[in-house]
Parts: sequence; C-alpha cells; structure tokens
Amino acid sequence: MITKERYSQMSLFAVGLTLIVIVLGAWVRLTDAGLGCPDWPGCYGELTWPKTEDQVLAANARWAERPVETGKAIREMVHRYAAGALGLLVLFLTIVAWRARRSDPSFPIVLPSAILAWITFQAALGMWTVTMLLKPAIVLAHLGGGMLTVALLFWLYLATRTTQTKPSLPERGLKWPVRLGLIAIVAQLLMGGWVSTNYAALACPDFPTCMGQWWPEGNYREGFKLWRGVGVDYEGGILDQNARVAIHMAHRVGAVIVTAIFGWLLWRLWKVHSLRVPATLVGGLLGAQITLGILNVVLGLPLYVAVAHNGVAALLVLSMVFLSYRTGRSINRWDAV
Repeated sequence: MITKERYSQMSLFAVGLTLIVIVLGAWVRLTDAGLGCPDWPGCYGELTWPKTEDQVLAANARWAERPVETGKAIREMVHRYAAGALGLLVLFLTIVAWRARRSDPSFPIVLPSAILAWITFQAALGMWTVTMLLKPAIVLAHLGGGMLTVALLFWLYLATRTTQTKPSLPERGLKWPVRLGLIAIVAQLLMGGWVSTNYAALACPDFPTCMGQWWPEGNYREGFKLWRGVGVDYEGGILDQNARVAIHMAHRVGAVIVTAIFGWLLWRLWKVHSLRVPATLVGGLLGAQITLGILNVVLGLPLYVAVAHNGVAALLVLSMVFLSYRTGRSINRWDAV
C-alpha cells in the first residue's frame, strides 16, 4: 500500500508533469503547430506521425488541404503523449486513493476524482481544438483548463502532506486579499490567452505606446466576440488590425490593474513575518512576468520569451494557490477531500 507521504510526492510529480504539458502546449501554439496533426488522437491516421515516404504520400492524398509538415506533427504529438501520460498518472492517483480509503478514511477521494473528470474534459477540449480548427474560445478554454489542472493537483499535494502547519491569526487575516490576487492573476492569464489565440501579441509593435499612440483606435466589439462560425480555419487569426489592437490594449490595461493589486497585496504580506519568503517569490515572479511581456513586444515575440511568459504565468498561479492554502486553512490535519 502506498503511504500518504509517497502519495503526496506522486501528486507533486504530477504537478511537475502538468507544468511540462503547459509549456509544451505553449510551444505548439506559438510555433503554429496546433493543427500539425489534422485528426485526433492519431496524426494523419498514424499512431505517431507519418515517417516513410509512402505514409507521407498517403497522408497528403487524404488531407490535401493540410499537407504533412513533419516538424509540426512531431511537436503536436509530443504534447499529446505528455498529456496522455498525465492522464494515466491522475487515473493511478485516483485508483490508489479509492483503494486506500477502505483502510484509511483520511485518504482523499473527491479531489483526485474531480481532477480525473476534469482531465477527461481537457482531452475533449484538445480534440475540439483540432476539429474546430483552433477556434479561439476552445483554445482559450483548453489553456485555462490546463492552469486549473495544475492548480488542483498542487492543492492535492499541499493537502496531503503529512506535516501540516496551522496558520496564525495574521496569516488567516490575509485570506481574502490573497484570493483577490488569485482571481486577478487568473483573469489576466485568460486575457493573455485571448491575445495569443487571436494572434494579437504583435498588434502593438512598440512599448509603452501602441503604434506611437497612448490609446489607439480599437474595435472592442469585434475583438471580444467569443463565438464565431463553425468551420472557419483560425490558424493565423481572422481579425483585422483594429480588433487585435483592442485585445492587446485590454491586456495591457489588465497588467496595470494586476500590478496595482499585487503592490497592495505584497505590502500586506510583507507585514506578516512568516509570509515574507512567499511574498518575495510572488514579487519576483510578477516582476519576471511583466519583463517577459514587455520583451515579447520590443523583441518581436521571440519563441523562448513567449514560452517563458506562459511558464511563469503557471508558476504565479501556483504561488497564489500556495498562499491561498496557507492563509485559508484553519485546522491542523491531513484534510484533502
């Protein structure tokens, strides 16, 4: 039987694997490989991807509108394999929890079961991302779902550690400010996802102005239309410049709001001595994220910067989940559900 300590370690490993899946997803999206395989779950009808000349010819004949690009196909399938491995790991964690619950009532069953259900839905979103030709609302939901997955797995890890520390009264007093910060960072993350899925990252090629203006004209109605017709190929984006500018500027405004909220939150956290280390970590991650966002613009969206921007966003979410757990728990026991 797996001990609680080992179960917690496995949960943390699942967190790490989810971060890899998120970064791979960003790599796929930013290299325009989201449709590197036009079918799902295979790739051009293959379990891996077309490798031989005959396989490539057959794939090109069947999917004439999207001929094989081996590099993109490989990137897409690596992402799928990693996501599949994560799904199997969460299935294992769920089975272990249910079996262990028979002899130990403190083992969690609701949370791992919920994560498993959510990952199953994530797989469906991944399929729809392909079959609906990168529809922005679906891609955004897939991105947000990945962040929710890593947050839930991290909560499972925190809640299943064998050593639990009861929060002090000053820590508990920061419960709602921390949750406000978590909501703010998630909202900004989703806004960034909308920028990415609509190919609006370079709609403003300069900083801090946008095309030499502090507030350029933007079509916000068109830019934030969540659902469009089925059957449209969204690879490369379909919005005009004004709509993309609107999305980009909204993300910049969101960054200013988030920075203001976190400035206030970090000041509150710093006053509690036991929270100074996590406050420093959050402040460092926020500073890195802002810097990466600016570099995306001034350097023309280099791949390594854009991928890092996604990865740091995930780490920011995890840091806020940690603070939410630290300030929100009022009991000293192994209390995962």
